[in-house]
Amino acid sequence: MTTGYAPDLGAIERFTDLLWLERGVSANTLAAYRSDLVQLARWLEARGTPGLLGLGRADLLGYLADLSVQGRKARSTARLLSTLRQFYRVAVREGWTASDPTLQIDAPKLGRPLPKSLTEAEVEALLAAPDVATAEGFRDRAMLEVLYACGLRVSELVGLRPEQASLTQGLVRVIGKGDKERLVPLGDEAAHWLRGFHAGPRDELLGGRPCDAVFPTRRGEQMTRQAFWHRIKRHALTAGIQKHLSPHTLRHAFATHLINHGANLRVVQMLLGHSDLSTTQIYTHVARERLKELHAQHHPRG
Repeated sequence: MTTGYAPDLGAIERFTDLLWLERGVSANTLAAYRSDLVQLARWLEARGTPGLLGLGRADLLGYLADLSVQGRKARSTARLLSTLRQFYRVAVREGWTASDPTLQIDAPKLGRPLPKSLTEAEVEALLAAPDVATAEGFRDRAMLEVLYACGLRVSELVGLRPEQASLTQGLVRVIGKGDKERLVPLGDEAAHWLRGFHAGPRDELLGGRPCDAVFPTRRGEQMTRQAFWHRIKRHALTAGIQKHLSPHTLRHAFATHLINHGANLRVVQMLLGHSDLSTTQIYTHVARERLKELHAQHHPRG
């Protein structure tokens, strides 16, 4: 069915195609951009105002005000504005429109939140939560061990292929954002569980079916990010962890624990695959908060 904002949909597809071709933007990021732009296009259509390529500053301010009334948080609004700025920069460059309505709109000021992390004891409890007597539990234990040992993104973990993990060298070749590659040490414990998974439980899950994912489902397919995230939450309940978790929780714990134990910030940057050191520096603040907690708890004048 044709929508009233079909021209906008065409512009959105051309925009995401250009980002993919020119900058290798990941599919997940492109999907987020597309969702933001489609929501705005629908809002404009419902009000009978010009579409994305005829959007004026007043219309955009009205949309942002409407989102604020609905309870949209400042960080979410800032991300939306970043998407729109990229879209209109491309639209002006390509000649789809003559003006950029985002130029005179300031992004909301944000404090820098500390990433949610787990203590080392909580990580140990989470790692021990899966029932390794089952093939699925053994797989989950191996996945959690690799996730924590290597600081991977969940999308990097579920997309891991056998040729990327070398048990003899103890290294994982990770393909991250923008198809950038990095080598990450696997560690003895993670290597042990990965080796054990390949020694039997993986074949049990596959039942003779071929699959090019290191961690398949019983259907013989690559696990989705969403499915693994649900499994993490289930194991966290088993481990008695009450904290709010995110898909990045073990990645944050990986970085924070490395820095707590004296790792160089540049090394952590390379292991995480951050292109900008400032992205990694947030973990020094996490470590500092932990030091303050320990001081307050144990120092006589804390």
